[in-house]
Amino acid sequence: MLAESSGTPSRLRLIAELIRLPNQTGTLLLMLPTLWALVLASHGRPDPRLLAIFAAGSFLMRSAGVILNDVADRRLDRQVERTRARPLASGRLSMGTALVVLLVLLAIAGSLLLLLDRLVLLLSPIAILLAAVYPFAKRILPIPQAVLGMAFGWGTVMAWAAARGTLDPQAWLLFGGTIAWAVAYDTIYALQDRTDDQRIGIRSSAILFGQWTWLAVAVSFGLMALCLGAVGWMSEIGLAFYGILAAGCGFVSQQVRMLRGPVSPSLAYSMFRQHAWIGWAVLAGLWIGFF
Repeated sequence: MLAESSGTPSRLRLIAELIRLPNQTGTLLLMLPTLWALVLASHGRPDPRLLAIFAAGSFLMRSAGVILNDVADRRLDRQVERTRARPLASGRLSMGTALVVLLVLLAIAGSLLLLLDRLVLLLSPIAILLAAVYPFAKRILPIPQAVLGMAFGWGTVMAWAAARGTLDPQAWLLFGGTIAWAVAYDTIYALQDRTDDQRIGIRSSAILFGQWTWLAVAVSFGLMALCLGAVGWMSEIGLAFYGILAAGCGFVSQQVRMLRGPVSPSLAYSMFRQHAWIGWAVLAGLWIGFF
């Protein structure tokens, strides 16, 4: 609480830390699949207004999501080396301040929905529900990463609805592909905390798969590539997209090879962040494939 009493600049720094402002990898991993959906739904000519809305919405909802996560996990975070210094876990920021920031973020995100199709508005409560459920999934489900994938993947469904006004089969394939991708990269991310998570009883795919984590990542990314390939075929996209998708598979195969050996927390984090570049590559491939 001392940090809050020292003035507004200090509080703003804590809020920036709370929403992970210095590290936007999570925002990119949420945003990029929505951009895939917009590009695919428009055959390579997405509405710039929709691109801006979903980019802003991704930042707002990812920021809101990490606050929900920290509120739910603040006591558990104190027992994990990597997270014990977070603003809520360490007591440097009050719950009241965090909840006010959360409400402001959700209000701004809600205002963006008013600019979109009615179908998107009807789909939006599911996005909030999935974001709220995820922190508790870690206490119950052996693969909470799948719930994270649903939360991130729901953005593709909303983006497709915004671009088309309908939900075609391609939207659901993108949803499934994003879930599989999230299981792959978040399993790698979970390797950072595997020892602490086992000690305090938190579940994760990194614990469930153990020595077979490399295989789980390979299968998950393979499913993501199959879903994207199917969407590309249904959308009659050019061969350039498949070339870039194949290159992404080759890159992940190198990660899989490294996962077969010892993986330090710093290496796991670095490998996780590399998936944002994979997302950008897929987006570029989709755009090129339509021209």
